[in-house]
Amino acid sequence: MLDLSGRSVRIFGGGEVGARKAAFFADEAAVQIFSRSFSSRFSSLPVTSQVLDVELLDDQTLGDLIKGAFLVVAATSSPDQNNRIGRICRDLGVLFNNADGEQGDLQLPAVARGEQYLIAVSTGGSSPAVARYIRETIEREVPCLDRMILLQREVRGALKQLPLSSDERRRILSAILRDSAVNSALNTGVDQAVAVVWTRYLQGRSPDGC
Repeated sequence: MLDLSGRSVRIFGGGEVGARKAAFFADEAAVQIFSRSFSSRFSSLPVTSQVLDVELLDDQTLGDLIKGAFLVVAATSSPDQNNRIGRICRDLGVLFNNADGEQGDLQLPAVARGEQYLIAVSTGGSSPAVARYIRETIEREVPCLDRMILLQREVRGALKQLPLSSDERRRILSAILRDSAVNSALNTGVDQAVAVVWTRYLQGRSPDGC
């Protein structure tokens, strides 16, 4: 995982693949797209674009477009051109991701993202479909994950005030994760889940016995 806040990401290729890659970075990085044409999906993304044909550029001109980038993505329809972009990136010491062609420096994972978490799933490029399936399964099976994280944070703070060993605290937090009553209460809200946790796990454990 990289912090791309304010970093320059340059993408070669304005098709659907390029748009998907741009959407992956656009919320954080300064994304610039180079292509002969552009998918309509780009109109809703905070990116800048420049019309050009990579195949008509010599290596020097292409290198000038790459210089200064933190990360370059090759997403053109030509694996040969993608590989050429990758070779220039390596010569310039620029991180490179290849959508189609020789493997670059990094693979882009499927990402499940909430307000409190980010889960990245990768198969190393072997099966993007499997990575997407795992991401979708997480999102479907744990819909209240954001609320559970907030609940765990609150309960951890309460447990630290009690005369419990670290192993006991871990067991309680693990049990809460798997507790169907707690998870059901989270569908309503964190406060409701806190009340369930208090009754089932914390009541009677406070130093004064309350």
